[in-house]
Amino acid sequence: MTAPGEARGGGARTAGRHTAVGSTAAGSTAVGSTAAGRPRPPRTAADRWVPWLVAAAVTAVYTTFAWTQWRLLESPSWDLGIFTQLAKAYAHGQAPVVTIKGEGFNLLGDHFHPLLVLLGPLYRLFPSGLTLLVTQAVLLGVSAVPLTSVARDLLGRARGTVAGAAYGLSWGLQGAVAVQFHEIAFAVPLLAAALAAFLRGRWWATALWAAPLVLVKEDLGLTVAALGLVLVWRGWRAGGWRTAPARAGAALTAWGLAWTVLAIGVVLPALNPRGRWDYAGRLSGTDQGGADQGGLLGTLLGAFVPGEKWVTVLLLVAAAGVVGLRSPLAWLWLPTLAWRFLGDVEHYWGWGWHYSAVLMPVAAAALIDAVTPGPGRPARPAGRASLAVVVAALTTALMTPAQPLARLADPQTYALPARHAAHTAALDAVRPGATVETDVYLMAYLVPRAQVYWVGNEGNPAPDYLVLDTWRGTWPGRDADLAALAEERHPGTRYEVVLDDDGFVVARRVG
Repeated sequence: MTAPGEARGGGARTAGRHTAVGSTAAGSTAVGSTAAGRPRPPRTAADRWVPWLVAAAVTAVYTTFAWTQWRLLESPSWDLGIFTQLAKAYAHGQAPVVTIKGEGFNLLGDHFHPLLVLLGPLYRLFPSGLTLLVTQAVLLGVSAVPLTSVARDLLGRARGTVAGAAYGLSWGLQGAVAVQFHEIAFAVPLLAAALAAFLRGRWWATALWAAPLVLVKEDLGLTVAALGLVLVWRGWRAGGWRTAPARAGAALTAWGLAWTVLAIGVVLPALNPRGRWDYAGRLSGTDQGGADQGGLLGTLLGAFVPGEKWVTVLLLVAAAGVVGLRSPLAWLWLPTLAWRFLGDVEHYWGWGWHYSAVLMPVAAAALIDAVTPGPGRPARPAGRASLAVVVAALTTALMTPAQPLARLADPQTYALPARHAAHTAALDAVRPGATVETDVYLMAYLVPRAQVYWVGNEGNPAPDYLVLDTWRGTWPGRDADLAALAEERHPGTRYEVVLDDDGFVVARRVG
């Protein structure tokens, strides 16, 4: 239902494309216009189920990859173990204390993501790290529904379906799936729904969908504020500062900025064992406390090198069909790109990992926004919209062979690894409820069974078990005596090796 004042406040905006398939005050379906300005035919049953079909296909691909990755014993980082331990705590009504990060470490002092409490009930039903991987696959897949739906409404059915599929399998989402679960999985569908509401001129719905993003990660408050400013700008162009989009935008901007300050300035330092926001020191030219070490100018200039950063930007532009740069929505990329490119962590700069996932809904929405009518903007030729969609689709298609998901075409991907039995034996050797020190490769698999600590941390309590994959780890090496290593790490204790099979070694405390 259109919020009171939206039709009036939207001005020329509402009279343009945003009457398309929007609910009128009487509840009837309005006939809008496509990118070419032609009247759009009434909605059909296919208009309702095709977006869900696209989402189902995307979810199936991502779930299949997650399942094969889990069976192949792959661990790109320690993050899945960390978030599995968080989900386990929430499942039992406890604070998200994650001992993988350190004894008594509350993960809400690392990043501000209280919305992850939603993982608790799922983990309670299915206590496994695989549950988080499947949850992420579903969330990313579902995010294709609102964007495919609005793309079909505004670009036409064929173009819209292609645009939705290109988004659903876009390189940023594929990268997120490949590096396993992260909190941004919850941000992607929320942002997609907010942007779809924006494209339909449902201004307060835009604000309501975007508002929870501040509970996903502390930096997303800036993205929320940026969307608020875009709403203000659009409202001002459509009819002035008192219009519905301007009011909704002002509220959303204040909300996003307030939560950014609160999360970074108050909550994170209060819950962090070191009494600070740990990521202040990730900026180039700053120390761990965030103090300027190299000068502001040097930090800003560092945002433009190396060239890997420009590759990421070019890929984003291509995902937006190039023409998406004409949309003010492209400004929503800026907060995320700013902290990534100003950071001194190489993983932040490129197109891999999960850092671009929240940028992909923006790219898809910017494309749609740029080629459809709006205030002061006439209808665009159908050929321009088609070309933009083709560019976005080609970007997805050409990037896929470079993504880990391409291996789904290889039959060997579905075979159990040669070390699967030894891996299972190593897990079974750990008594349920015990404490265990382990490496990155076994964390997520051990969390449902035991209280897990990372072997790379100093100050861990003496565990009941030390479990390592000595063939993959660079430390302590294949020929290490794990019993001696455990005793060296924890003076006054005695350990014995109870399993040594295919590189998986388990040492148990006996004194």
